[in-house]
Amino acid sequence: MNARSTRMIKERLGKGLNTIIMALFSLLLLLPMIWMISTSFKKPKDVFTYPIQWIPFDPVLINHIKVWTTGDGFLLFYLNSLKISVFLMIGAPLLAALAAYGFSRIEFKGRNAIFLLYLCLMMIPQQVLFVPKFIMFEWMHIYNTHWALILPGLFTVFGVFMIRQFFMSIPHEISEAAFIDGAGHFRIFVQLFLPLSKPVLATFAIIDFTWTWNDYENALIFLLDKKLYTVPLGMQNFMLEAGVDYNLMMAAATAGVVPLLIVFFIGQKYIIQGFSSSAVKG
Repeated sequence: MNARSTRMIKERLGKGLNTIIMALFSLLLLLPMIWMISTSFKKPKDVFTYPIQWIPFDPVLINHIKVWTTGDGFLLFYLNSLKISVFLMIGAPLLAALAAYGFSRIEFKGRNAIFLLYLCLMMIPQQVLFVPKFIMFEWMHIYNTHWALILPGLFTVFGVFMIRQFFMSIPHEISEAAFIDGAGHFRIFVQLFLPLSKPVLATFAIIDFTWTWNDYENALIFLLDKKLYTVPLGMQNFMLEAGVDYNLMMAAATAGVVPLLIVFFIGQKYIIQGFSSSAVKG
């Protein structure tokens, strides 16, 4: 066996070992979710049986049925969360892309200083802004409405920073050639930058959907009417009603995770493209 064959065997063994290690770590991270899904199909007496029944011996669907039928049900909470999350998933990336284009392609005095101050907003804890938001929402008459969650969510510093970094990697020759052909900034943004930035926009849209769907604090503070509750508040309300009924709580938690999984699996190819394209510099 020559040296080249030996090196190839070592490389394959190393890759195989790395794959096994990563698979074990992934399984370790997925164990809580697996237990949650498994418990949602169990009877109350089987929840804490030892050893753990990862696959229930006698699975039942009654837990998932009760989640949607008992009390207020999850349908209204789901519709509220979907309305807010989908609206922000579309609106926040578009507004962030507009701001990112301005910070990356339009020359104006103090641009870098303004962008630096803009980034400083990421250092401010969101809890500090609750009182100013409350006063502003009362003045605008949108307190205890879904607009109290939608309007602030449309403007994200992280989204502007993320998309700006992608725009900075696009060669300036592309926009300069468009200017020579007579295109303005808006046309360049719509016809050139938006099509090129589909992966990063989709990646941020998925991140923003996850943030909005899981947002508990803002919904807790700015929503009072039970009919306006989102899924996190609805889950808390359901858990208070269910008491120590862990199988029902796990069924509710499983229902709350499903939209996140659907959005991720639909957009995962764009996430991969976004990470790949971020390594290409103009």
